[in-house]
Amino acid sequence: PPGDTAGCTFCHTSPEERCSTCHQRHQFNPAVARKSEQCKTCHWGKDHRDWEAYDISIHGTVYQVNKWDPTQFDMSKKLADADYVGPTCQYCHMRGGHHNVQRLSTVYTSMGMSNADRGAPLWKEKRDTWVSVCDDCHSPRFARENLQAMDEACKDAGLKYTETFKVAENLMLDGMGEPMPKDLAPDWSGQHIWSLKIGAYHEGAKYGGKKGESGEFRMSNCSDIERVCFESVGYWMTYIFKGMAHGSWNDATYCDGSFGMDRWLVKAKAASEQARRFTALEKKAGINWVPSEFWRKGDYLDQLSGMKIVKEFPGKTIFDLCPEPGWLDTH
Repeated sequence: PPGDTAGCTFCHTSPEERCSTCHQRHQFNPAVARKSEQCKTCHWGKDHRDWEAYDISIHGTVYQVNKWDPTQFDMSKKLADADYVGPTCQYCHMRGGHHNVQRLSTVYTSMGMSNADRGAPLWKEKRDTWVSVCDDCHSPRFARENLQAMDEACKDAGLKYTETFKVAENLMLDGMGEPMPKDLAPDWSGQHIWSLKIGAYHEGAKYGGKKGESGEFRMSNCSDIERVCFESVGYWMTYIFKGMAHGSWNDATYCDGSFGMDRWLVKAKAASEQARRFTALEKKAGINWVPSEFWRKGDYLDQLSGMKIVKEFPGKTIFDLCPEPGWLDTH
């Protein structure tokens, strides 16, 4: 719905490709675009916690305390000539003045939400480049030790992620998810696929779709355990990744990072236990539970693409309506 997506479209449309998004339309001053605050227009929030992680890190603190002093942060100089007392977002991510911001990141897998072998040869060049930025101010050993710390934190988060999803998956496969995909309104594609069935990771009709068909990573109108899984990965796992990358240890631990994943894993286990106990009791008592109709209908659900497809193109999915493969990626 328009109200729900207003914040999304503010960043994820033409602002991604406009010079004036960072340089500001009415000033278009490079000095403005060199200040860290310029980035937080878009790069903040639960699922991409860049600004918060930087702001409360030691680097962010140095910047906030000294940014008014031109002898410490001379924003009139080009980034290639900058001699700051501490790093800004731009100093690290746009080192030397280039505009490929992701070039100075390391093992960037869906904002840290995907399990990855961080030491694989695929990532070596990016990791070496990442270290080379840190050793502008620190020793290479210091930078690599911090990179290793991030590796370990992400690996631990991945173990919790895998276990949390497995609890939810087993519940769904045993038919005890409340509600099941078939009991919900169609997802964005016009299908009834389990929301955590992403891409070709799962195969077979037992997940509600064919091989390669993707579910919708839902936060709403899904079972509580699925929402818990989404938040565990989309929020807390991202906090860990972003926190470790920016030197914000609080984000990676107490501020819902590692501790958040612990709590949400317990939530998933508790929800699974409760659903299984209810199912056993209902079976013993001869109760045939039928999900409430509100899961299928609702004023805002009618505005989603899946409902529109089901109504206007019965028997079709959004993939059937694409004129050619890859069309969805560019439209």
